[in-house]
Amino acid sequence: MEAKLYYTAPTDEQFDELKAKALEIWESYEEPYRSEKADYVRTVGNVKDNFMHLVAMFDIFNQRKLAKALSDETKKAVRERMLDGGAPEYIIPF
Repeated sequence: MEAKLYYTAPTDEQFDELKAKALEIWESYEEPYRSEKADYVRTVGNVKDNFMHLVAMFDIFNQRKLAKALSDETKKAVRERMLDGGAPEYIIPF
């Protein structure tokens, strides 16, 4: 079965929320990571799997931090896409 939801853009509201929270996390880091990652997050648009790419940029510890900062609706959108992409349920922090 081919993952389809994983590659489907979420609502603009969900994307903007995730993007803002991801940017907050990247901006809390020291250089050299901060600028490169934050610049990418600022410029990425809500197309295809960019929503999930923003999540995948983080290790599991920062994914947990991100999950805590998101609304239930946006967490659900991430979780559904991770499941669709084949991630085992036990490693999904959303």
